[in-house]
Amino acid sequence: MSGSVAMDMNPGASEPVLDQKQIPHEDRERRLTLAGVASWIVALLFFSPIAWIAMAAFKNTDQLLASPPLFVFTPTLDNFITMFETPNIIGYFINSVVLSLVSVSIAITVSFLAAYSFSRFKPPGTDFLMFLLLSTRFVPAAAFVIPFFQLFGVLQLKNTYVGLIIFYTMFSVPFSVWILKGFIDGVSPRFDETGLVNGASRAHVIFRIVLPQVKPGLVAAFVFNIIFVWNEFLFDFQLGGKETSTIPVALFTSLYQGGAVNWTYVATLGTAYVLPLAVLIYFFQKYLLVGMTFGTVRGEV
Repeated sequence: MSGSVAMDMNPGASEPVLDQKQIPHEDRERRLTLAGVASWIVALLFFSPIAWIAMAAFKNTDQLLASPPLFVFTPTLDNFITMFETPNIIGYFINSVVLSLVSVSIAITVSFLAAYSFSRFKPPGTDFLMFLLLSTRFVPAAAFVIPFFQLFGVLQLKNTYVGLIIFYTMFSVPFSVWILKGFIDGVSPRFDETGLVNGASRAHVIFRIVLPQVKPGLVAAFVFNIIFVWNEFLFDFQLGGKETSTIPVALFTSLYQGGAVNWTYVATLGTAYVLPLAVLIYFFQKYLLVGMTFGTVRGEV
């Protein structure tokens, strides 16, 4: 029997099963519209605090503290001028950039080689070693403060770039190994075998054959870890010092300038600090999506 609705002819079926292709065009359009509206509502709810901070950065104190809030106002750049005139503020930004880029670059290099070894050579206890790596992220970060505070004191690494780079590298490796192993597992070992049979060295296979195929995973791991180090406050506050302070520490220490919260300064510094990260995420968001799906859509990037 012909008809416009595809039906399941199984006698046990209680109702017809509609093929997605046979859903009326108007219904599909309506569903897509509703999904789009819902997505925008959720996005606006999450973005509203950031928008408030960004707007506050261009207001003077009276406009910022006005009740009800002012959504139409004359923007000013005086807050940014004042912020960059603050002593050491440029140094805080430089510290944030240096600690983030150097520690994450080292972590990604080490993690890629470790992930390749776990994926291809499968040493005894690989599953346990992977669990052991990830277990370091199960423990609250605050639980590590006292042990590392004492250890860095003994090793004389407090308030040093070397100490913080080692720490951030160590904390970035477990997640990076986990995510990169998933990508390398998705690359057929036949590529390695073909390269080795044709006279390529192991290093050539790793860096010229396998690495280009897991580039989305490398970028995703890099961005995820940059976000972590860029925003990290606790350990820099405890293990660092004036010479190595980053913007999160500067935000904390500047909250009560003059005995009260300087909201315009906090909003301005927060806006200037979030902007580079927002740009980074915008340009690499497709890699972050791939990273969250662990290589299942590698070919779509």
